[in-house]
Parts: sequence; structure tokens; C-alpha cells
Amino acid sequence: MYLQFQKQGLYLSFINRQVNHMTIAITGATGQLGRLAIAALKARGVQPIALARNIAKAADLGVETRAFEYTNADPAVMNGVDTLVLISSSDFNDRIGQHRRAIAAAKAAGVGRILYTSILKGDASPMILAQDHIATEAALRESGIPATILRNGWYTENYTGALGPAIQHGAIIGAAGEGRVSSAARKDYAEAIAVTALDAAHTGKTHELAGDTAHTGAEFAAAVATASGKPVAYVSMPQSDYAKALHGFGLPEGFALVLADSDACAANGALYDDSQTLSRLIGRPTTPMSATISAALLGA
Repeated sequence: MYLQFQKQGLYLSFINRQVNHMTIAITGATGQLGRLAIAALKARGVQPIALARNIAKAADLGVETRAFEYTNADPAVMNGVDTLVLISSSDFNDRIGQHRRAIAAAKAAGVGRILYTSILKGDASPMILAQDHIATEAALRESGIPATILRNGWYTENYTGALGPAIQHGAIIGAAGEGRVSSAARKDYAEAIAVTALDAAHTGKTHELAGDTAHTGAEFAAAVATASGKPVAYVSMPQSDYAKALHGFGLPEGFALVLADSDACAANGALYDDSQTLSRLIGRPTTPMSATISAALLGA
């Protein structure tokens, strides 16, 4: 029995040494998901490399930082990188072109594996927003670089960013009708990045990731009302009207149309998933919607 535990201890020590010598780089490191992914890796004893357009903004991350542009990806920036976490670009101007350049740079630098943050249901998603992700998944297959695809569902924070005006006016608007959305907190998805980046067993796999518990717009509004102590209702409207409302709030017209399309697709289940793959990956239940709402209200 002692020998068995001794062997197990030696094996775990070997694995830890392998992890500590693995070089992981993360694009979009100063973004909301990138920062959380770096924190999740650091919590596991790993110091990733932060790839950021503005390295000054990455100074507080406490890790090695390299200047990186999606639009002009330099292979030299990825020298020595074993695993690249390719967080999808937030710039919708030729996003697939940006991703292809990043993948080409990774291949030229000899990166051994890429993790890509895609979208829930991937090529089965009817959302306009899915098109760049579908094309990126195809580019990864064509590159020949071993990959792990993390098909992220909606972040609960997508709904909590404008709670102040919603509470003030007593209404949350959308176009999702009675559609159920399996959202999870951004930190849940960040932990999935850390877990899969550190385990080569996920190479070649595609994970559909979403929150454990789905909610309708009305249920989300009710949770906001409970947390704030003020009446808040969900108002579902036609897709075109919702797009006009978003544009009226100051969003660029094209982006407003994309968001309205996403909401309308959610009405038909595009953002629903009950596999609980995310919670199994991170080893705990996903963050309750109410907790994310409360945190947003405290930070408001």
C-alpha cells in the first residue's frame, strides 16, 4: 500500500512539473474574460503569458506580457508557447480575418495546441454572431494544429451591464419571448479555460458550455426585482423594434442588429443547453444568476 501511494505521489509530482513547464499564452488578456482566465491559471500555480494590444493595460496582471495585435499577428510573439488560448476578438471588423492571422502566426511559431472560445452549438447555431466562430473552427481544422473548442454560452453579465436604467424604468427589454437562456458567470467560463488548458486530454475535443440553470427574460427580471427591492418586468418586443431601441441607446446600428438577432434566436432555444458540461469541467455548480445580479448591484 505504501509503495502504491509512493508511486502515485511520484506521478503527481511529475504531472506538476509538466504543468509548471508548460507555456500558456492568452490573447485578449486585458479583456474581461482574459483577465479572469489569467487569474484562474495563476490560482492553479501557472504563470501564463498575457498577449495584449496595449501592454500598459496589462501591467497589473502580474505575468509576462507581450504586445500582440489580432490584425497583424507576429509569430515571434508566440515563440516558446506550447498552448495558445485564442479568445475571440471583440473587434467585429473582419473578425475571422483576425483569427486566421492569429492561427497562422501560431502555426509558424510551432505552437502545439490552441484553445478557442467559440459559441454555443457552433455550426448548429442560427445566430448571425455564430458565423465568425464557425469559420474560425474551420480555420483551426485546416491549420492542422491540435485544438480544443470551448463553445461558450451567454455570460450572465451580458444582462447585468445595464441594470441601473432597467431598475430606474422598471423594465428589461428584449426579443427572446419565453426562450430559456442557460447563462453562466464569466468567471465560470474562465475556469473552464484554465482546466482545459492544463489538461492535454481535452485536445481534439469540443465542449458545449453553459450554465446549470436556464432562465427566461421574465425570470431574470423577477430576480432583479428581488435583489433590488424594486418592481422590474421583462418586456419582449419584435426583433426589429428591439434593434431600433438598442441603436437608440447608442449602439452602432450593425451591432444592434446582431444583438437583436441573438435575442430573437434565443426565443427558439439557440442559447439553451442542459448538458451541465461546464459545471463538470470546473468541478462545481455554475454561479447562480442571483449571485451575479447581486454582485452587479453592489458594484453599480
